[in-house]
Amino acid sequence: MTIGKEYLQTVIRRVQYYKDLGDKTFEQLNSNSDFHYQPNEESNSIAVIIQHTAGNMLSRWTNFLTEDGEKEWRQRDDEFAIHSYTREQLLEIWEKGWKCFLDALQLLNEADLLKTIYIRQEKLSAIDAINRQLAHYPYHIGQIVYIGRMIKDHSWKNLSIPRGQSNQYNKTATVKDPAKKF
Repeated sequence: MTIGKEYLQTVIRRVQYYKDLGDKTFEQLNSNSDFHYQPNEESNSIAVIIQHTAGNMLSRWTNFLTEDGEKEWRQRDDEFAIHSYTREQLLEIWEKGWKCFLDALQLLNEADLLKTIYIRQEKLSAIDAINRQLAHYPYHIGQIVYIGRMIKDHSWKNLSIPRGQSNQYNKTATVKDPAKKF
């Protein structure tokens, strides 16, 4: 396997892993109010984070190789506005963004990685643009998980190795890197 193919496969596995963390958080959140909870006025709710990540994904990954990643139709400021979307509507928005992102990644081939793309008229290699999003989306998913954990408190179902169980986990014969399960 070539390094370019390995890179693309690894990226897709990592992306699916981070999406899965968000999905598993949403499974634990039962009400619309959970999605709209704001720790304080300066913090984003999970709903706002979903709106923003999906908007970013749709803008960046629609015609990834041929159009600027900041589309004229994107309403970035509105992504941070408070809307009264239901849990179901937010999950639809979430899935639409991820579908666009994953579909675009799966269409890429090794030759595409060194192509030049643009985001806000800034010239980037496709690899750099991918890496940029590999940092951006997990950052927001971490926020989603953290807020979800605050909401659920003691009823939170851990998404990784539970406290005090690292040694036990390390001794198991299972795959240690969760992203490799995809």
